[in-house]
Amino acid sequence: MSSGLGAALAWLRDRLEALAATDGPLPPQPGPAHALALFGQEEALPRLSARLGLSAFEADLLLLCLGMELDTSIGTLCALAQGDPSRPWPCFALGFTLFAQPGWEALSPERPLRRWHLLEVMPAGGQPLIASPLKAEERIVNHLKGLEHLDERLAALLLPPEVEAALPLPPSQLPAVAAIAAHWQRGEPLQLLGADAGSKRLVAGHAAALAGRPLYRLGAALLPAAPAEAALLARLWQRETLLRPLALLLEAPEADALEPGLRRFLDQAGPGVLLAVRERLPRLDGPVLAVPKPSADDQRACWLAALPGRPEMAARLAAQFDLDATTIASLGASLTPLPDAAAWDACRAELRPRLGGLAQVITPGAGWDDIVLPPPQRALLRQLADQVPHRAAVHAAWGIDRAGARGGGLCALFAGESGTGKTMAAEVLAAELQLDLWRIDLSAVVSKYIGETERNLRSLFDSAEASGAILFFDEADALFGRRSEVKDSHDRYANIEVNYLLQRMEGYRGIAILATNAKAALDNAFLRRLRFVVDFPYPGRAERAQIWRRAFPPGAAAAGIDWDRLGRLPLTGGSIHTAAINAAFLAAHQGVPVGLAQMLAAARQELLKLDRPLNEADFVVSPRLEAAE
Repeated sequence: MSSGLGAALAWLRDRLEALAATDGPLPPQPGPAHALALFGQEEALPRLSARLGLSAFEADLLLLCLGMELDTSIGTLCALAQGDPSRPWPCFALGFTLFAQPGWEALSPERPLRRWHLLEVMPAGGQPLIASPLKAEERIVNHLKGLEHLDERLAALLLPPEVEAALPLPPSQLPAVAAIAAHWQRGEPLQLLGADAGSKRLVAGHAAALAGRPLYRLGAALLPAAPAEAALLARLWQRETLLRPLALLLEAPEADALEPGLRRFLDQAGPGVLLAVRERLPRLDGPVLAVPKPSADDQRACWLAALPGRPEMAARLAAQFDLDATTIASLGASLTPLPDAAAWDACRAELRPRLGGLAQVITPGAGWDDIVLPPPQRALLRQLADQVPHRAAVHAAWGIDRAGARGGGLCALFAGESGTGKTMAAEVLAAELQLDLWRIDLSAVVSKYIGETERNLRSLFDSAEASGAILFFDEADALFGRRSEVKDSHDRYANIEVNYLLQRMEGYRGIAILATNAKAALDNAFLRRLRFVVDFPYPGRAERAQIWRRAFPPGAAAAGIDWDRLGRLPLTGGSIHTAAINAAFLAAHQGVPVGLAQMLAAARQELLKLDRPLNEADFVVSPRLEAAE
């Protein structure tokens, strides 16, 4: 206990004893009229009084309630001073007779004692406010005793300061730290814009450390919906910042639905608040600051620091994954003991996107030896795969397309009839590049509700960029179709969706493959943004024969199959694979190896399903051939 506090409690006991010994008003006493005169200016009660705007009378009332927590004799003296043994507590009425220069305004909810919840008015069976028992709040008692902690109502919602500020900050993010410090000096709430939550946390952590402020985090979804509860939470936070310098990162990635609650909180929370949002909230006043992910060079440096002595692996990871410094440091700790191949797979697994029902993962089951394409199309696929590992060198080190400010991503269009190999080609690329392949479920992405389609697409692109996954938009013409003339609101919002897609494709850093069997239906602006357009032709006779042959693993088909005869049947690769599966089941049912008879029967069934014309002579198997099989 400080010397000033000890002297103030002795002064308080003397006044209570003097009041208990007299029947009338307290006679004038020697010594100071107010307790604050007994403290040094650097002690807790004078500091709190100055920061929260307490009058001398209000400081005396707070000391009276504090004395109840520090001195067991104060309760007895309160009862004696009020002439009632059943009232061993302080109250406003006692303060009016005990202290000099009392004022009725001290009872107001707008004055510091009640505004900042320094005192708690206890229930007392219908007693008026002036006679109700008063109790100093535990947080205030501990602060005056030199013990610092968050109010328990805040501690239940806020995440404590993390060690992120201990990580080195990438040079490309240093200007954001200086900007935050400048805004804090002006006491303004600041909106931090960007899709990467990790970068905003790291930048905010460094800015708070530079300012000497512990940084707490609060998810906007936890803000109370009731106005009174939201106001109380904001008031408690502002009280904390007045007791000691703190900073708050209020994270609201999808803030549009929460904006009324955010506004109520920010209006009363005071300075030191950083609002982390994806995009600027237009109806919320205040400055904004964009916080980007680390540059490509910075990410490569972070990986080199996380994986010392493994520059090739660090360069490969930096080229493929778009991550913040905190995530890289965390992954590096777990990848360090693993060999390169296992480290790559572990990184993919850790960063696998959480797309909910918006996409379905496809496990690649095909390689270059499985796909049958004409040489020009095969060469284009090879060129596409060869570009991926060199993107960092071309875009970052060489500076190609730097002036265009594009995302450095790789987008391709696979066009052709159904079954011509578009999905298999995507699987081949995923297997070659050792990346996850996600087929986008357009029925889940496209929504009739305004803005919902854009939100779903944003989630897809963001997750793919961070994880390195390949997004495969099957039947892409349904989503990437031509913009139309605006005749009604439906046309306007449909065009907004297409425009949003154009913007995301422009800045996309990952890999996206669009597949369509209606190339002419795509908007021309999309075609301009596509690096590769691969046309998948209807397979010719030689290609169909190869597809039939490769549909069966070695030893699965009978010897002496006339593959050229099967190649004469007008089926696409997808239909051939379906027919091959049906032929295998037919042979298993008959208890014989898969032969030409079963293959022709399955192919005939597939053609009938597709309403294709049949020449029954193509499906006749001679008895001699059946016997040979």
